[in-house]
This record gives sequence, C-alpha cells and structure tokens, in this order.
Amino acid sequence: MRGQFPQCTQGETAASRLRGALELRARLNATIREFFAARGVLEVETPILSAAANTDPNLRSFVTRFSGPLAGGPRERFLRTSPEFAHKRLLAAGVGDCYELGRVFRDGEAGRRHNPEFTLLEWYRVGWDHHRLIDETVALVRAALALVGKSANVYKIPYRDLFAGTLGVDPLVADETRLRTVLGEVRIDPAGLGRDDWLDLLLTHRIQPAFPPDRITVVHDFPASQCALARIRPGEPPLAERFELFVGTQELANGYHELADADEQRARFAADNVRRRERGLPELPPDERLLAALARGLPDCAGVALGIERLLMAMTDSDDIRTVLAIPFAEA
Repeated sequence: MRGQFPQCTQGETAASRLRGALELRARLNATIREFFAARGVLEVETPILSAAANTDPNLRSFVTRFSGPLAGGPRERFLRTSPEFAHKRLLAAGVGDCYELGRVFRDGEAGRRHNPEFTLLEWYRVGWDHHRLIDETVALVRAALALVGKSANVYKIPYRDLFAGTLGVDPLVADETRLRTVLGEVRIDPAGLGRDDWLDLLLTHRIQPAFPPDRITVVHDFPASQCALARIRPGEPPLAERFELFVGTQELANGYHELADADEQRARFAADNVRRRERGLPELPPDERLLAALARGLPDCAGVALGIERLLMAMTDSDDIRTVLAIPFAEA
C-alpha cells in the first residue's frame, strides 16, 4: 500500500486534526455517491427505528419505546443494526439496484475498533452473485484508498483453502477438539462456545493478524453453518455463498448471494432464537414484513455491508476508531 495520510506536525492543533478527519470523511462520502451514480445504483433512505430487531445472537440491538397513538404501530422499537431487512423489502417491491449510506447501532460494542453508533454503506445488485459483487466492492475500496494516494494488491481465496494453507486444518470437517488445539497459545474461556465460534477465533486470532498491510484480502465461500443470510450452494460439502473483505488486518465488508426463500429465512430466525436461549439472551420476534416480502418474491441478488469507519481507519493507517469520528461514544 503506497502513500500515507498526512501526519500531524508539531504546530498542528487538535482542531486542525479534527478538521482533517472530517474533510476526509466528506471526500469519501462524495466518492461513494459518485461511484454509484456512475453505475446507476439508486441512493435510498430507510427507517432507523424498526418494530423488528435483528435475531443474530452475536448482535445486540438498542431498544426504545414510542409514546404516541397506538395507530403508530408497536410501541417497542429497535435501532437498526443494518438497513438489510428494509432494503430487501424495497428489492421485493421492484426498486432495483440500491444503496444506503447511513448510521446504524449495535449495543455492547465499544473500544478501539468499535463504536456503538457508526456509519454503514450497504448496497444490493439485482442479478448478481457474490463473486461479481466482490469485484465491485474491491473497485470501491481501491477508489477510496486512492483518495490518500494508496493502492493495494488483491488476493481472493476460498475459506477452506485459507485455513488449510495457513493452519493445516480443514475447517469444514475438523472437530472442535482439533480446532481448539490449532488455536495454540490463545487462551479463551470455552464456556458456551460452539464449533463456529472456534472457527471465528482461529480466523480473528491466528489468520487475520498475519494479513499483509498492503493487500486487499477477500475470503469467500464459507461453511454452510456460517451462512447468516446467504444462499447455500449444494455440494459435498455445501457452502455458503458469502464473502468477507479485509484491508490489511481490518475487516471492512461482509457480503452475500442473498437468500430468497421465505421458509428457509423463517427457519434461520428460529435457529437464531434457539442460540439466543442457549446464551441466556432474550428471544426476538422474526421480522414478519421481511418474510412477507420474501414470500412475494425477492429477485436474485447479491448485497454487501461495508463499515465506513473501518475504511477510514485503513485509509489513515489508524488502529483506533476514535481518530476518524467527529465525537466518540464516550464523549457524545
């Protein structure tokens, strides 16, 4: 990766550093909008407050209450963790290719790499699979890096090959005992952890830290057990048509060839709630409006979510999210 975000000189003030961070974010936002305008992708805005929450047991939603007339709908409302469900309702309604650049919220995530309120770029392409969307995601990330004089090589690899080549283990067939052994010196409390948790730990603690800083790494075709909202491609073994994109060691984006089957989606919501019960978390009702939209027909499509703060961190060689925020959560 060539070039470097200008470093602060001795004479610079906190105000000038803040101004520089805000200007870079504004330039990035403009670049994103130009990128999609040139490709005919429609910018949309969808609700931040929703009557449905994300059932994913790894995500926690902020919840609030509406105090107005009952005709306004359910009183309990959730701050969105992403605009995904709303976008799929738009796609089912025939809106076509669309994107959103907006704020999302995740409870319990705060630190050097997380802020409970952050900006997410999410977009969907009708008639595309995840491989075609990988190429567009890479093109957008490269356009962003170019704003600060950087470039990066691209390395694409299937999830299975990544684990086999790096750790000498087949992630699709190895049992938990084998996975825990490969984790080596990393010490983790095993209580409540399942096989996919150990795979995640191997990726984040053993594999991801070794990604070269001058490379865009794209990992694709995940285990079917990690499908999230992606389609599963039949085979032996079956694979989830999903990808994750990294710049250096920073995970930036997560994309899917989107699941369109309403019955399968309902089953996945139910499975999420089983895992939530096992972890002592409250169960959450499935998004019935999303399920109804899927039943009406979601066009074949691929979608991806990309964290803007993570991208800005990669652009500025920062390992602290607070350096790219106007006002961090602790000071809000």
